[in-house]
Amino acid sequence: MVDDPHNTWRDLAQRELRDTPTTSLDRDYGGLTVHPVYLGDGEAIPGVEPFTRGVRATMYANRPWTIRQYAGFSTARESNAFYRQALERGQKGLSVAFDLATHRGYDSDHPRVTGDVGKAGVAIDSVEDMKLLFEGIPLDQMSVSMTMNGAVLPVLAMFIVAAEEQGVPQGKLEGTIQNDILKEFMVRNTYIYPPEPSMRIVGDIIAHTAEYMPKFNSVSISGYHMHEAGATAVQELAYTLADGMEYVRSAQRRGLDIDAFAGRLSFFFGIGMNFFLEIAKLRAARTLWSTIMTELGAKDPRSKMLRTHCQTSGVSLTEQDPHNNLMRTTIEALAAVLGGTQSLHTNSFDEAIALPTEFSSRLARNTQLILQHESHVTDVVDPLGGSYYVEALTADLVAKAKALIAEVEAQGGMTAAVATGGPKLEIEKAAAQRQARVDRGEEVIVGVNRYRLEDAAPLEVRGIDNASVRDEQVARLAEIRRSRDEGKCQSMLAALREYAAKDEGNLLSAAIEAARARATLGEISLALEDVFGRHTAITRVITGIYADGYAGDPEFAAMQGRLAAFEAHNQRPPAIFIAKMGQDGHDRGAKIIASAFADLGFLVHVGPLFETAGEVAAHVAELQVDAVGVSSLAAGHRTLVPELIAELAARGVAEVTVIVGGVIPEADYPFLRDAGVAEIFGPGTNVLEAAARVLDRIEGRLSNR
Repeated sequence: MVDDPHNTWRDLAQRELRDTPTTSLDRDYGGLTVHPVYLGDGEAIPGVEPFTRGVRATMYANRPWTIRQYAGFSTARESNAFYRQALERGQKGLSVAFDLATHRGYDSDHPRVTGDVGKAGVAIDSVEDMKLLFEGIPLDQMSVSMTMNGAVLPVLAMFIVAAEEQGVPQGKLEGTIQNDILKEFMVRNTYIYPPEPSMRIVGDIIAHTAEYMPKFNSVSISGYHMHEAGATAVQELAYTLADGMEYVRSAQRRGLDIDAFAGRLSFFFGIGMNFFLEIAKLRAARTLWSTIMTELGAKDPRSKMLRTHCQTSGVSLTEQDPHNNLMRTTIEALAAVLGGTQSLHTNSFDEAIALPTEFSSRLARNTQLILQHESHVTDVVDPLGGSYYVEALTADLVAKAKALIAEVEAQGGMTAAVATGGPKLEIEKAAAQRQARVDRGEEVIVGVNRYRLEDAAPLEVRGIDNASVRDEQVARLAEIRRSRDEGKCQSMLAALREYAAKDEGNLLSAAIEAARARATLGEISLALEDVFGRHTAITRVITGIYADGYAGDPEFAAMQGRLAAFEAHNQRPPAIFIAKMGQDGHDRGAKIIASAFADLGFLVHVGPLFETAGEVAAHVAELQVDAVGVSSLAAGHRTLVPELIAELAARGVAEVTVIVGGVIPEADYPFLRDAGVAEIFGPGTNVLEAAARVLDRIEGRLSNR
């Protein structure tokens, strides 16, 4: 690449360190001198395009990654107390988790979100909630990351107004808004509007922040949720970078110069348990992005740097023998660090069961502190650079991801590809294939399909009183609406609708004015929905993938035989309705069950996302199914499942077998069983075993008629 890589690196390092001599980065290991970087002739250099070895010459040898734990629950007041405690104990940046009602653009008093308020994130309905969330936290000194996509306009607008009323102007705000709507249509599903107007919102946010918020990252392009949905490393790389290309082009169509905004784009990747593959993935991502941005016209090297946040995998956490998750998270955190992440969240060991406790959160945070202060992993830049294995993996990922990106480009880009449902389908296939490998024991999960612990001690988990949180939020909303200038508020909402309808003006700027007038999150979202409509996804069930993974397996064949016998005896197959209630869009588990059960011989109906208990019960009654399986990953089961059982009874189908699967704390099992649930399946359940138990229940019910 260069004639003298060592001198090039020293020049770059000197600029980063200013007046600090680069020799001060050397470390003494008991008489052994360890240098901050190791280079060979012609090798890639950290801080130099294409940034394979890191976006800065000195990386962690000068400054370690930012510890940024993702957290939020219940009310703004409770989350604020949690944040302040975490900051006192070593956390360096805030990363806000919002509840699903907020994500989907509903105020807490909306009838569709009764089971979602304050669950799996903090409830934010107004500027007053946002002010309370950051009370006592100086926003001119704290970097704040917000995972928000669907309701991104009101959330970012309220953050800006809350900061202003704290005395901090927009120009001083540092942090990131995720604002990555394309991946929502593929995997996470917290969208609100159709793809085209959603892309307009992304572009308006990029434009506004480029002009008024120079320290703020306008998009965090997320592969994490693809990773969690089951994407392969190649899929995660290719689809994430293709999303990024689409956002860049959207901004360019607005007349923005690429170098005026590209330096404020960031990325977000998931880190799983394939240690060296995850390291290579981050190195490949930087290599690819540098080339992509050059081809899109970037000249400034900062525009070509892929800066990323990483999070350890949630799907790798197990409900069974959960203390094993401490080791899993540590391995994944180390992979992210050796891959060169800029900030990191480490999951708590109990997150496969419930929201993390203060105890588990402290251990997760300390995992990073120990890596930073005790492991000496920060002493050397890209210590695996030059490894034959890692370099080969990196090159292979680059080549295969580049080929997949070319396929997306041939379809007209990621917006067009997403509209066909192709990327979503490919990720679902990959997830089903992996589940079959795990269920067969080909892929070992310690404590789940091998080395199982028979008697596990119960864990203390964090519980959220959904009803009391919702009552508090409803009262706060009533006070906001009572005390505001209603005429001014409605005028600002009307202006927002007009901007949206006429395709003119900046929607974020208009949303800020509405937030200042104390319009609520739901009102701002609805004003846009009046113009854009609300997106409804097409639900499809893939077939054949799970069965292919079990080809020749005697247990699978035996289960198919049982189902064939049922069909012969009853002149029909057993029928099950798979339901997702509330605003939880995480549907990996539901899709895997639907796919596997269909391959086995069940008649499977999959309902739309985001249904109410009444809507699900109506489908069940109309279809006359034998069982309804409720998938719950966001803690709404205590509210929504009893509602469903009551609705089934009201429609005269109380005898239908009710099954619940997902992230369910074991302490909630008695409550659900008392409510009328027949079977409960937690994370890591073998799908064949689940199918057998469901069929047992159906056959038992029919024989008792």
